[in-house]
Amino acid sequence: MPALATLARVYVDDLDVALPTFVALTGEQPRLRFSYRDLDLASVGDYLLLAGSEEALAPYRGTHATAIVESLDQVLELTEQHGGKILDGPNEVPTGRNMTVLHPGGATIEYVQFHAIARSALA
Repeated sequence: MPALATLARVYVDDLDVALPTFVALTGEQPRLRFSYRDLDLASVGDYLLLAGSEEALAPYRGTHATAIVESLDQVLELTEQHGGKILDGPNEVPTGRNMTVLHPGGATIEYVQFHAIARSALA
């Protein structure tokens, strides 16, 4: 079950202020831009920018990366096999379904199974 893409998470105060730097850095325009709960998010290149107040960002800061996967069910199996812990989810999110896993050794990763529209933006 290979990850289709892995995005480095970058936490910012203001998405509109941060985006031009990442557009210049990657040479790409945002592929996805959406709101979720009290956050504004955008993917640019291999980055996922999350913007919001300190309070809104606080629950997410401990997550190290976001991995786009073919199947959350496979991630659930892998997590069970290797002794990981589901911290959140599976949840319905604007791009499909997600969950956050604490893996043995301490890595916390968000996994997202995109729905068709979001997946087309990844291509």
